[in-house]
Amino acid sequence: MHSKPIPKVDSLLKFILLPFSLLYGLAILLRNFMFGIGLFSSEEYPFPVISIGNLSVGGTGKTPHAEYIISHLRKRFKLASLSRGYGRKTKGYKLATAGDNANSIGDEPFQIFQKFDDIHVAVAEKRKEGIRQLRKLDHPPQIIVLDDAFQHQSVKPGLNILLTDYSKLYKDDLILPSGRLREWKSGAKRADIIIVTKSPSVLSPLEIRRISQSLNPQDYQKVFFSYINYKKAIPLNRTAIELYKEKDKFTTRAVLLVSAIANPESLILHLKRSAKEVQHLSFKDHYYFKAKDYKTIKTKLDNLLSQKRALVITEKDAVKFDASQFNDVPVFSIPITIKFHEHQELSFSEEIDNYVRSYSKIS
Repeated sequence: MHSKPIPKVDSLLKFILLPFSLLYGLAILLRNFMFGIGLFSSEEYPFPVISIGNLSVGGTGKTPHAEYIISHLRKRFKLASLSRGYGRKTKGYKLATAGDNANSIGDEPFQIFQKFDDIHVAVAEKRKEGIRQLRKLDHPPQIIVLDDAFQHQSVKPGLNILLTDYSKLYKDDLILPSGRLREWKSGAKRADIIIVTKSPSVLSPLEIRRISQSLNPQDYQKVFFSYINYKKAIPLNRTAIELYKEKDKFTTRAVLLVSAIANPESLILHLKRSAKEVQHLSFKDHYYFKAKDYKTIKTKLDNLLSQKRALVITEKDAVKFDASQFNDVPVFSIPITIKFHEHQELSFSEEIDNYVRSYSKIS
């Protein structure tokens, strides 16, 4: 199976937008040059800072990979997760507390906050300020995991992890607005580790080698391949709880998938393997649902051919979705984790552990 170029914009429109991509790209080159010569300062830290990011605008699975690293380290070290908190209604640095929700800290940070009650979860537009505030806490984190910080060069992480979607590799993409890249492909050289995400669960060594070579990694870079592991559906309303006892929840049902994520294709394919029918209603990434949206969803449900229906939302959307709006239709969310191919899980964990151990004060 071969990866394909991004199909988001047709060829003519891409060509028309190329001058704007060039202007944007020149601005990014100038910015990176300023960091390179030290005119813009980039701060390093005497403790582990792990950054997870991408070159494209979303959809590579940053948060599940951040959760993977958090799960691997949380039992041994004091951790913090720091991100921008995209879409939140607050500004500046904010440490998540019991009274917070997706509106106050953002959907993805709140998802992490709900899953891990033994780590600090914070948001800040300026990552440097966020790190400074976290280290001032009474029990400061020993390790900070930065979610979506590859372009934030004011912070120089000790371990820089770059993600790229298997079906939309950055090497096949163009810079904004002709394509989806936030910066030139050469920015990948800042990465210590490159992870090809959302790959098929079965992937031949030949395909792994082919894609690895096509990415042309530097001598210091290691390439890994991960895939999505879909977990058991979680009921979100009373009707779903009653249906939850059934072994095959969707086999005889028409499913409406509602998503506000950048790349829902893999989840659609997953549902099609088990559901009688799958329809999809898509909203923009990080969208916060309004009253009119629930009316639209109900209309879409009513238009499904089957009388037996189910509503499915993503794990990220579940933290901001009001399932109580649907009393007669079961509503589920589908949690995900990530897994690595073959023996790469052990190798990747060793990379993380070796990096952390390089800081003698915490190892």
